[in-house]
Amino acid sequence: MLVAASAAVSPAQDVTILRRPGTGPRSLACWLALPDRITPLAPPIVSVHGISREAEDQAKLLAPRAAVLNRPVIAPLFDAETWPRYQQVVRGGRADLALLDLMSDMRLAGFWQTRTFDLAGFSGGAQFAHRFAMLYPHLVSRLTVASAGWYTFPDEAAFPYGLAPRADRTRDWGSRFRSNLDRFLRLPIQVCVGAHDTRPDSNTRSGAEIDRQQGPDRATRASRWADSVRHAAQMRKLDAKVTSIVLPACGHDFRDCVRRGGLDAVIVPDAVCSSFIHDTVRDRSSH
Repeated sequence: MLVAASAAVSPAQDVTILRRPGTGPRSLACWLALPDRITPLAPPIVSVHGISREAEDQAKLLAPRAAVLNRPVIAPLFDAETWPRYQQVVRGGRADLALLDLMSDMRLAGFWQTRTFDLAGFSGGAQFAHRFAMLYPHLVSRLTVASAGWYTFPDEAAFPYGLAPRADRTRDWGSRFRSNLDRFLRLPIQVCVGAHDTRPDSNTRSGAEIDRQQGPDRATRASRWADSVRHAAQMRKLDAKVTSIVLPACGHDFRDCVRRGGLDAVIVPDAVCSSFIHDTVRDRSSH
């Protein structure tokens, strides 16, 4: 398991932070961090908020690093009234379709040219991100999940805990997720959690079934899910690219995970910073 570390970046170009309203009653608003120069063929960075819905913070905190690489940040805003269960992607109004529409609209408006994007999520946003990537792996160039409360495992548990059909067979989404599993397992995936995020809270789904499968807290669940993804890839003779990362000196707070834990360097790496992270891991492991 790696330990993330912040790294210095070169001064960025100017970045415009703005809120883009939704274009219809069920369309997504979002916060954007737009550098003056955008590399049109580089995948944009989509970062999904948790249940506190602090999309603006995500755009602002990821903007400096993204701007160095001429890449925009899109932080969709799933408002509580319209999208109460956006974390589960296919419940409460199909949050997946709303994100698809948002990205398509912005690509057609000329913000970038590529259909794929790097997808990241924190807490409830990490729940959304990994499930969206399971459904649409062909659209995700890189996946980062940080501090998810619980996961959909690539195993034989009933959906949404796994990919097997539900007992009542209503809305058998498990089979839809399973149909894309091989492609999902080939994605570069980073599974992050704060070093101090080891206690369940009122927002952590719990119970005998989920605790038995996933563990009692976010740190344990992150580790078990990453292992499950690696195992599923191994069983299919695929080369898994799953990295488990502990964010030092932080718990369950996005700002702390960026400012103290280096989450921004994980979501938006470059060659220099990637080297820094691995050098730091080697230095710490030698003590």
